[in-house]
Amino acid sequence: MDLNILWFLLIGILYTGYFFLEGFDFGVGILLPFLGKTDTERRAVINTIGPHWDGNEVWLLTAGGASFAAFPHWYATLFSGFYPALFLLLVALILRNVALEFRSKDHRPRWRAAWDWSIFVGSLLAALLLGTAFANLARGVPIDAGMTFTGTLWTLLNPYGLVGGLSAIAVFALSGALFLSKKVGEPLAGRATALARKLWPVVAILLLLLLALTFVQTDLLTHAAGWVIVLPILGFVALLAAGYFLVRRRSGWAFVFTGLTIALAVISCFAVMFPRVMISSTDAANSLTIYTAASGAYTLKVMTIVALIFVPVVLAYQGWTYWVFRKRVKVKAEELVY
Repeated sequence: MDLNILWFLLIGILYTGYFFLEGFDFGVGILLPFLGKTDTERRAVINTIGPHWDGNEVWLLTAGGASFAAFPHWYATLFSGFYPALFLLLVALILRNVALEFRSKDHRPRWRAAWDWSIFVGSLLAALLLGTAFANLARGVPIDAGMTFTGTLWTLLNPYGLVGGLSAIAVFALSGALFLSKKVGEPLAGRATALARKLWPVVAILLLLLLALTFVQTDLLTHAAGWVIVLPILGFVALLAAGYFLVRRRSGWAFVFTGLTIALAVISCFAVMFPRVMISSTDAANSLTIYTAASGAYTLKVMTIVALIFVPVVLAYQGWTYWVFRKRVKVKAEELVY
């Protein structure tokens, strides 16, 4: 296979894995202040993602590192042009991660409440920024002939980008609620399921709007292959299936199909972009492609060998952690039981 295509696919897989795994992590953080009625319940909610959240973020770091090594011009244009948004994303992730670590260091209610809201703010802001960024990658941004982003932060805050950001918040919250319904005991599980049922219509409306705008705001219909047009539609169909299983009180399958909705949304973004890695809204000739933005053939070969060795190891380790911590976190007499 063409190594340029291979690495575009691998980076797409890394981002898809990140959005799926960190999606319900962000959702748990967004729902934390609203589901947990006591400190013990809130600790139970946090403990469901405690063994996993830092490992999930490795997917983002690996995707960024792979982008830098395989497509340095893409990395340079993206990270320099999106710098204000990425800086805010970094602040949100740091705030969230510090809060997850520091919350248990002190038993004072105000201390813990402050960090609980920090987890909420960090998770909400990160979801908004990631959704907005990927919507803009699919839509296209102003890039000149020198591969330089010529817009500002406000350029990214267009209606399509904001709908993408709000959709990410909503679908992550739904995924988090469904995850909690399978990972905590009663009464938290019941509250999480009830909240998921309330969230699903909101998610459906936002994703239907995003789907309609995708056909208008992107060049999906004119540039992409015929099969690519089906992908975002399948993502919405997966959400409908999640709603069906919610009505049938099968939250496990609802979680699976919500995750599939997230995965198909990310895959659709990369499919719309291909063979470009950044679409220029200024002039199509200025778009960066998997060939004009790529490293040399030797670099791609070395990276491929390294990936073949270490990616299976990372996947096996992360799968093992989910298996080890597969049991529910239950609250019993204000104590946590695993």
